[in-house]
Amino acid sequence: MPTALVTGSAGFIGFHCCQRLLQDGYNVIGLDAMTDYYDVSLKEARHQMLSEAPGFRAVIGYVETPGLLMSLMAEAKPDVVIHLAAQAGVRYSIDNPRSYLESNLIGTFELLEAARAHPPRHMLLASTSSAYGSNTQMPYAETQKADHQMSFYAATKKATENMSHSYAHLFDLPVTMFRFFTVYGPWGRPDMALFKFTKAILAGEPIDIYNHGNMKRDFTFIDDLVSGIRLLVDAVPERPKDGQVPEGDSLSPVAPWRVVNIGNSQSVQLMEYIEALESALGQEAKKNYMPMQPGDVPATWANTSLLSKLTGFAPQTSVQEGVARFVDWYREYYTA
Repeated sequence: MPTALVTGSAGFIGFHCCQRLLQDGYNVIGLDAMTDYYDVSLKEARHQMLSEAPGFRAVIGYVETPGLLMSLMAEAKPDVVIHLAAQAGVRYSIDNPRSYLESNLIGTFELLEAARAHPPRHMLLASTSSAYGSNTQMPYAETQKADHQMSFYAATKKATENMSHSYAHLFDLPVTMFRFFTVYGPWGRPDMALFKFTKAILAGEPIDIYNHGNMKRDFTFIDDLVSGIRLLVDAVPERPKDGQVPEGDSLSPVAPWRVVNIGNSQSVQLMEYIEALESALGQEAKKNYMPMQPGDVPATWANTSLLSKLTGFAPQTSVQEGVARFVDWYREYYTA
């Protein structure tokens, strides 16, 4: 049985990734620090569910701890590494930037050094659609320049792309970077809009709607995201022998490295997203319209043609279906 190391395994995306890998016959080592950025009991519940599978092993620790990843990879020699552990959130990075430096940059450095010593077959690292920063050309394509990040969070994720590229080039480590687009669904993060909106509406409290509702996002349902990740595990990049890269491919001309968007390939108005939530809850929201927040962008939209070319997969879940599935989970989890 192949072995996968998943960092951030008690997180929203990490939990779902681990579930999928376990279903596909992998042994999974899940590393998570159980930080209190949001409700730790939710993370503990996710790990508890994973621990019911015989192939799962939980390790509690910080990715930035010197030598921790080195010893884990020396012992387990994973075939695949999926690096999802990070300090998340655009707005929190304004108030607490050091946590992003430590987790996102130093943590990724520790992982790259461990992979240099104990190379896996494929490393897959999470980036973000926020890496596109001030770009206005839509939809975002991986071959566009992404040089003007608008938050420290986005800057750290773009930096991890550059760091991993250098290791891929120097040590021939196959690396795929993901740029995720507004992920939502069951077991989601309480700091994300859908979770906060649902909680507020059910309590009869107003929801804060930024930029007066003039926002568009490429909302990506968690099952679609995980399907994309799982298929990309087997799409291992290879260094081009002649330095020539196919048109539309983000493959590096000098390394077995590429970056891939995983989104729903459509940009949905925030108000449509809220309407889907109101419909699923059977309750109208009280709305508090606010100005744009620092570090935020008015729109995101993923070009997912490279994902489709590499895997044959195209996300299909509509906002109406995805939001309804989240609401079903939320009601069950918080009334159980």
